Amino acid sequence: MTHSQQVTTLLESMSVEEKIAQLYSVWLGYTDGGVVAPEMDTQADAAPEFPDFAAHGLGQLTRVFGTKPVLAAKGLATLLGYQKWLRDNTRLKIAALAHEECLTGLAAWTATTFPTPLAWAATFDPAATYAMGQAIGQTMARLGVHQGLAPVLDVVRDARWGRVEETMGEDPYVIATLGTGYIQGLQSEGIIATPKHFVGYSNSRAGRNLAPVHAGQREIEDVFLPPFEMALLDGKAGSIMPAYVDIDSVPVHGDHRLLTEVLRDRWGFTGTVVSDYFGVAFLMKEHGVAVDVGEAAAMALTAGLDVELPSGDAFRSPQFAQLCATDPEVAAALDLAVGRVLDQKETLGLLDIDAEIARLEALLAKAPDSLDPPEHRAVAARLADESVILLANDGSLPLADRAGLRIGVIGPNADRAAALFGCYSFVNHVLMHNPGVESKIATPTILEALRAEYPLADVRHASGCDVRELDRSGFDEALALARDCDIVIAVMGDQAALFGKGTSGEGCDVDSLDLPGLQPELLDALLGVGTPLVLVPVTGRPYAIGRFSDQAVATVQAFFPGEEGASAVAGVISGRINPSGHLPVSVPRSLGVLPYSYLHPKLGDPGGVSSIDTTPQFSFGHGLSYTDFEYSQFTTPTQAPTDGWITLGVKVTNTGSRPGATVLQVYGHDQAASVVRPMRQLLAYLRVTLDAGASQQISLDIPAARFGFHDRSMTRVVEPGAVQVWLGHDCDHPATDIHEVQLTGGITVVTKASPRLANLNL
Repeated sequence: MTHSQQVTTLLESMSVEEKIAQLYSVWLGYTDGGVVAPEMDTQADAAPEFPDFAAHGLGQLTRVFGTKPVLAAKGLATLLGYQKWLRDNTRLKIAALAHEECLTGLAAWTATTFPTPLAWAATFDPAATYAMGQAIGQTMARLGVHQGLAPVLDVVRDARWGRVEETMGEDPYVIATLGTGYIQGLQSEGIIATPKHFVGYSNSRAGRNLAPVHAGQREIEDVFLPPFEMALLDGKAGSIMPAYVDIDSVPVHGDHRLLTEVLRDRWGFTGTVVSDYFGVAFLMKEHGVAVDVGEAAAMALTAGLDVELPSGDAFRSPQFAQLCATDPEVAAALDLAVGRVLDQKETLGLLDIDAEIARLEALLAKAPDSLDPPEHRAVAARLADESVILLANDGSLPLADRAGLRIGVIGPNADRAAALFGCYSFVNHVLMHNPGVESKIATPTILEALRAEYPLADVRHASGCDVRELDRSGFDEALALARDCDIVIAVMGDQAALFGKGTSGEGCDVDSLDLPGLQPELLDALLGVGTPLVLVPVTGRPYAIGRFSDQAVATVQAFFPGEEGASAVAGVISGRINPSGHLPVSVPRSLGVLPYSYLHPKLGDPGGVSSIDTTPQFSFGHGLSYTDFEYSQFTTPTQAPTDGWITLGVKVTNTGSRPGATVLQVYGHDQAASVVRPMRQLLAYLRVTLDAGASQQISLDIPAARFGFHDRSMTRVVEPGAVQVWLGHDCDHPATDIHEVQLTGGITVVTKASPRLANLNL
């Protein structure tokens, strides 16, 4: 590894203790709040003192802004104080790198809260995720933060998993392209992005958080790794975070094959690998592959991990220091990791601590009272507007405003702002543990948004029940209201939280895909009244809502749409917004089909071999509009080289009476491959916006490498032979004829130099 002269000189001068100090963080103040990381209340360093941690220097500072409700000025002053201490009390005077969570916006008090990633995915709009990443990066830069722990690039396989809300659905290509947009936006503002969780986390047994993962190597290579490959090779992400899990009994935090052979040797990654919180100690405490935390630290370091977050439970141990001083392999790995950390700090300007202190002083002098400026709210609104999905509609929507119209808004999520946010929002991640503290971001509820949307109508409300508590005392009021209204808007769904305190989010896994609590019973009763009902699930996962959706006049799905989400939902119902969201994850008919992915082979399709029908209620890619789109003049080549491109042409026409947007979805199938392939695979997508009556001629260049897979020798190849290509309304319903394209030439080995992005214009 080649370093600058400054880094080389530093490395040569550092003691073992000073080197180790650059590889861990300190998290101060977290013991005063609630549990926001796995088993954080059981960790050894429950009450760390900064001078003890930082005596030889310090690698990182954990969540100065994201642990408690602190305003920008106070957080900046705290950060400035730590950097001054490092300048005045350490020999090397290297500034610490500050990291924060930023999945749905910077997780800090008063910061803009964007939709959750499952909602980003429903937009199929990488330009929107770029704009959001850029906005988040601007906020972080204003606070002196250097690194953000996002985005999540896990591929959904089981809707029971609580962290589905944090993902971008079940298609690796959608996740890769949208995630790359976010990363490029964030890093355009000088913030290091940290995609996670590398890799396979979402394939845990029974959809349980931190459960073991059993996946074949081909599934890892062809499904779970591609989003990370694109994030690093195309997005140029500066850091990456391993998953907590073990895959086929090997914990990822100690897996040399993944952390070195794949990341470093195959992909050429030169950034830092940072542990998930307490993940190094888990090698001993949870996985049982180390006798103590010192051995766990050495295992992680020699596997390829660089930095322990959020604290120094393992890397600060005396056993680890002894191994670094006496074991040549551990000592060599230490130098490699410290070199990468110092390279990154040099790029960030942290080796010049006086300059960093001056920067923080300048930021403090103009610290804002709020971190939710109008231009960021506009980005949040754009994402929310594009993310709401019209799943079903018998023509009752859009619902026009008129005098005398009686609208009953019923359900536990109708009048709760917290219902609009995911588990990594500051509201549900931190403020939940600080009762009485206001969020300080304007967040209309769906009830409030509907009242604003329908000024002429009589909009009434009853909650009916809680999200998950088994209390029927509100049923009578809700049913009486339903009987006295012209239409009911039933706002149901989840409450995001952590570790069992909610119905969606990290550690909030489920063993049923029924809506939580008494909501199914309330819906049955409301539908029994006979008043037309619009179902609005505001959720973090897809639920098996088929029997309710079949009886409702319309179903409008929102995946935690953020601070501007209520206006988006109300706008779709009224027709002010023409819905354009499409499902990034299938909506199953029942729990019994899980785990499920639309990317399944022929044996996964329903048929006579099983009595279980796997057909989803709503398929991946599904989404309705208030206008109609026609695809015509669909053209494909009859053949294309295995190392070349497939050029598609199509004319898209808005044949309806109003402007709208649709997502052009290109699917493909390899008819006879050397290993089993999915029956349908998204090859490319493009969001198209057209005025009423307008047409657009579109040409898509798709790399043949999109048909690549790992063959029987575990080489990623594109094989010659016949493939099918078509456009779909969703993955299960073709919108055009299926065209056959002959891939010609020899077998092409797909390398990191092969094109991965198609038609991604950010």
